[in-house]
Amino acid sequence: MHKDALALSQQLISCRSLTPDDSGCQEILIGRLNEIGFNIEKIQCNGVENIWARRGTTAPVLCFAGHTDVVPTGPLDQWESDPFTPTIRDGKLYGRGAADMKSSLAAFITAIESFVHLHPNHSGSIALLITSDEEGPAVDGTVRVVELLKEREEKIDYCIVGEPTCLNQLGDTIKNGRRGSLSGTLTIKGIQGHIAYPHLAKNPIHLAAPCIAEFAQTEWDCGNEYFPPTTWQISNISGGTGVTNVIPGEVEVIFNFRFSTASTVKLLQNKVHQILDKHVLKYNLDWSLSGKPFLTPKGDLVDAINDSINKVMNIRPELSTSGGTSDGRFIAEICPQVVEFGPINATIHKINECVEVADIEKLSEIYQETIENLLVK
Repeated sequence: MHKDALALSQQLISCRSLTPDDSGCQEILIGRLNEIGFNIEKIQCNGVENIWARRGTTAPVLCFAGHTDVVPTGPLDQWESDPFTPTIRDGKLYGRGAADMKSSLAAFITAIESFVHLHPNHSGSIALLITSDEEGPAVDGTVRVVELLKEREEKIDYCIVGEPTCLNQLGDTIKNGRRGSLSGTLTIKGIQGHIAYPHLAKNPIHLAAPCIAEFAQTEWDCGNEYFPPTTWQISNISGGTGVTNVIPGEVEVIFNFRFSTASTVKLLQNKVHQILDKHVLKYNLDWSLSGKPFLTPKGDLVDAINDSINKVMNIRPELSTSGGTSDGRFIAEICPQVVEFGPINATIHKINECVEVADIEKLSEIYQETIENLLVK
C-alpha cells in the first residue's frame, strides 16, 4: 500500500488549497479513512475546515497532525511547471505543498492503511487532526479542535506533526520541541517640538536608545540541553512626522522574544518592565503571545520514531528545536509527547517546491513502523 503514497500526494497537490480554503483535500482523506473504520468529526469555524478522526476507543492514543492549506505560489512565470499540476522531474515531485505538507498527509494515510490491514484489531487508538488554517492566522484551526478535546477531557498520548523537518536527507532531523514566541509593541512617549528648539521638546528616540541597547545586551537565559538561549530582536521601529525639522512625540518599537523552556512568559515580561522603569521612561507596552515553548524529552515517542528511521533509512536522526512555531504548540496542551517529522524542508514556501519521489514511500514506511512500535506490544 505504501506505493499509493505518491498517487495520493499528487491528488492532494492538485487541490488549490490556499489558506484557509481546503479545496476538497479533507474529503479525499475522509474517503480513505471511512474505508478503514475511522469515526470522523468535521469541525468548521469561520470558514476553516478541520477534522478529528479516530479509530479505537482505548489508550494510548497516537495522533497524526497536519494541514491541508498551502501558502501562495508567488510569480507563476517563475515556476517551471504549474504549481497545482503535480509534475515529476529528475526524481522529484514538484508542486505547491509537495513538501509542506501534502506528501506527509499522504504518508500518514497510507501508513495507517497498511498498519490496519496487518493489525485490524490493534490495541489503543489512532487519530488524525487535520486543519486548513496552519499557514494563516491559525486561530480557527488546530486550536479550536484542541479546545473541543479539552472540553470533552479527551487526551492524546503521542502526536506526530508532519511538518518538513529534515535538512539534507530524509530521517536526519526530528523536531522534539519548539521555542515560544512573545511579541511586544512598545510606545515610548516624548514631547514633540521644533528641532531647532530641543530644550522645549523631549526626543523619545534619544530616550529609548540606552534602553534598547540594554535589551540587546541582556542575557535572558542560558538555554538548556535542548534549546539555545532566548533571543530578543526588534522587528520594526518607527517615529517622526517624515520631515527634518520636527522632533517626534513618540517612538514605537515592535520586538519579539523567541524563548525556550528555560524562561517563562512572566519572567520575560517582568524583566522588560524592570529595564524600562530603570530608565525612567514614560511608555505603553502591549504584549502578544502567539505560542508557548514545548519540549518532548527522550522517551517512548522519540525512541519509537528514532528506531523507525534507523530501520528504514539506516541513520540516526538529530533532535532539534530550531525554526519557527508550528501547531505542535497547541497540541502540547493536551499531549505530553509531541514531535515533528517529515520530508526535507529545503524548498518549502519557495518557487518550484518539491520533494524526492522516493522519500514519500520511505516516509510512509517510517510512520507505519512508528505505529507498530507504539501500538503493537
